Amino acid sequence: MTGKQPPPGEPPIEKPPSPEERRFLQGPQPRGFELWRALQIFFEFIHGFRKLHFVGPCVTVFGSARFDEDHRYYQLARDTGRLLAEAGFTVMTGGGPGIMEAAARGAQEAGGRTVGCNIVLPHEQEANPYLDVVVNFQRFYVRKVMLLKYSYAFVVLPGGYGTFDEVFETATLVQTAKIADFPIVLLGRDFWDPVVELLQSKLVAEGTIDEGDLKLLELADSPEEAVADIREIAMNRFGLVDGPKAKRHRILGE
Repeated sequence: MTGKQPPPGEPPIEKPPSPEERRFLQGPQPRGFELWRALQIFFEFIHGFRKLHFVGPCVTVFGSARFDEDHRYYQLARDTGRLLAEAGFTVMTGGGPGIMEAAARGAQEAGGRTVGCNIVLPHEQEANPYLDVVVNFQRFYVRKVMLLKYSYAFVVLPGGYGTFDEVFETATLVQTAKIADFPIVLLGRDFWDPVVELLQSKLVAEGTIDEGDLKLLELADSPEEAVADIREIAMNRFGLVDGPKAKRHRILGE
């Protein structure tokens, strides 16, 4: 963290959101302003594409930023990161603390590669120290594209609004065939079972999704089970194999 810090046990001291960002999302604006914002968004995408082009086959791990290293979900994520690295995957996260830190930490401890797509927030949250590649983003929607674009699977540990947004947007993209049917593994049955039960008893029952949509979400009890399923699907369904790496081009900022 940087800047003035709150007293122990208090929430982070937040600065007001960017006036430009709020203005951009508050309806039609002057054409010049909207063109400039559109160009900024475009260049943020290009920056992400160039930085992440060579990260290798990834698995993205989603989850809360609020768990410290003494929490059982932190350890669950750390074990998951380790096993993913041992299976040959680059571990990608949102780059922050909690579950994101734990997954990256486990992967690095196993000698694996880690990538963090960090979001710049008003309280100036910094990326965690267990990342080989860090890309900072100003906009959530650009960051979410990067977290999806380079991954063959998604492991979702317990989390809050942000985690639920990520898992259901990913499921929607698979449901609508915007991305391939990559596995989405919900890890931690004690947390996810009630969520799946709600989907079954309300959404399926009312016809807003069907049984096939519900099956897009796989439940796992342990990191070993989750990673074994991911490895099998990546190898068999998508033909993922070790091979030569693409060459970098300095002129493209790679």
